[in-house]
Amino acid sequence: MRTEPAAYEPGTVLYDTAAAKVGEYRGRSGARVMLRPLGGGREWEAEPAALRPATDRERLGASLRAANARTFATPAAPGEPDRPPLPVPGCDPCAWLAERREAARAAFDHSAVTDANVLLRQHRRKEHEG
Repeated sequence: MRTEPAAYEPGTVLYDTAAAKVGEYRGRSGARVMLRPLGGGREWEAEPAALRPATDRERLGASLRAANARTFATPAAPGEPDRPPLPVPGCDPCAWLAERREAARAAFDHSAVTDANVLLRQHRRKEHEG
């Protein structure tokens, strides 16, 4: 006797044991179901019997992989604030600010890292781009 697999609500995070992947339940497609990777991507079909609710660890891992993929897939444009500014070769103030930033980074002083980045951007704008 075959039992019908559990009915899931759209958006439920499931683990496909056959594909060894975590996906968000989208709906049925005939006898199969459609899953979409967390964070978006190409959907895939899965056998309902091969599905189970994802554990917290599986859900977190899939979410982190999706966030990392988004981060690495969209490179920042030159001069964007989330990228640290580069010192101009041969400029002593640039080199001093870059060393200050690296010392702060080594000490895990994120506030000082930000301060050094701001000062280096200001210096570059004033002395090298104007």
